Amino acid sequence: MSDYRRIADRIADDIATGRLRPGQRLPPQRAFARRRGLAPSTAGRVYGELVRRGLVVGEVGRGTFVRAAPAGPVGQALIEPGPGATPVNLELNYPAVPGQPELLAPVLAPLLRPDVLAEALLPAAATGTEAAREAAATLLTTPGWRPAPERLLFTGNARQAIAAVLASLVRPGGRVGVEQLTYPLVKEIAARLGITLVPLAGDAAGLLPEAVAAAHRTAPLSALYAQPTLHNPTSLTTTRPRLLQLARLVHDLNLPVVEDRTWSFLREPGDPLAVHAPALTHVVDGLSKRVAPGLTAGFLVVPPHRVAVVADAVRSGGWSAGRFALEAAVRWTAEGTVARLVEAKRADAVRRQRILAEELAGFAVRSDPGSCFAWWELPAPWRADTFTAAAAAHGIAVTPGPAFAVAPGHTPDAVRLGLGSASEADLRWALRRLAQIAARRAGDGTGP
Repeated sequence: MSDYRRIADRIADDIATGRLRPGQRLPPQRAFARRRGLAPSTAGRVYGELVRRGLVVGEVGRGTFVRAAPAGPVGQALIEPGPGATPVNLELNYPAVPGQPELLAPVLAPLLRPDVLAEALLPAAATGTEAAREAAATLLTTPGWRPAPERLLFTGNARQAIAAVLASLVRPGGRVGVEQLTYPLVKEIAARLGITLVPLAGDAAGLLPEAVAAAHRTAPLSALYAQPTLHNPTSLTTTRPRLLQLARLVHDLNLPVVEDRTWSFLREPGDPLAVHAPALTHVVDGLSKRVAPGLTAGFLVVPPHRVAVVADAVRSGGWSAGRFALEAAVRWTAEGTVARLVEAKRADAVRRQRILAEELAGFAVRSDPGSCFAWWELPAPWRADTFTAAAAAHGIAVTPGPAFAVAPGHTPDAVRLGLGSASEADLRWALRRLAQIAARRAGDGTGP
């Protein structure tokens, strides 16, 4: 225990003296372990200790970066913490509303009876239970679409649902088309499965069909992963005409689609791509955003002929949902708890978007009036990594744009702001402080 802490102390000293500068990337943990003759687990403890001390920040898909260090007048002008700064995490983005625990608890109480609990603690199949399939079908229904319960599968969360579908569709070395900016964990899933992600261009209407077609001509795509509703991180929702164009294209190409609808609950119900391409589209959704991340389930609606294949992938990957979580989901849905939470979270998102508009007025911010996150294109000369470090020095965590970029050379100078987890008061304070930081000109000490 003391050995890894001593190593962390030496790195902390390098940060304090300026030998390691704000925004500087530390070596990958395995490389760090090799250089110092350490076990990988020890290197992991060192990096964990540095994170715990608030000296570094991990960026999904990019690595670990120094957060802050007193590096003379230039560094102080950019990152000197304000007095009494309160840590606010705008990386996290699990929307919660006042009274949420009180709303959830009564439904869970019956599950704690010994006879009911014994049943709820049994393993769950990928196909769940009949009650779970009916509840999930009801939850996912839109004006023009109600998924057939027999096409529903369940995983521990939506991320596992994505992994299971991709594992069932794509062999190692296969190519999957994705938006140029995509959900960071999709990049991690692809790396673990040996899948190559192909970035595809889009515009204000959504993913460009001609970009999909061109990539497929270059070398066949095995699948397409997309977030047509409230795309993370830009909050863009694909227009209906563009959705129809994409449906026709994937039909012509016979190209399977993974449609991620995790954030769709925040908008008025719109039909998924699955309505227009039902034989090719695998719909992914879950409870972590609608309800809470601690007790959740992932939903999969798959084409009829692929139920058995995807269920096998869920089982072999160890991605099955917990029976207790499924039982809770059934009760929360049947008793209207999920519907009440969704209504409250939609109203909460609208309030937070107003705060965003007030505090970042004049900056290039892209979002949706009902979204729980926003995409901030930083003013020059800020870079995503240095701004992330500067924000962290003031006690504010944001997600740097490169974490979402698929192409190595495409590193946008932008950050994603998660609006849903902090209190409204903390959110307003954090956004106001970030606006002050962004207004400074790097290196000259100007600004608030």
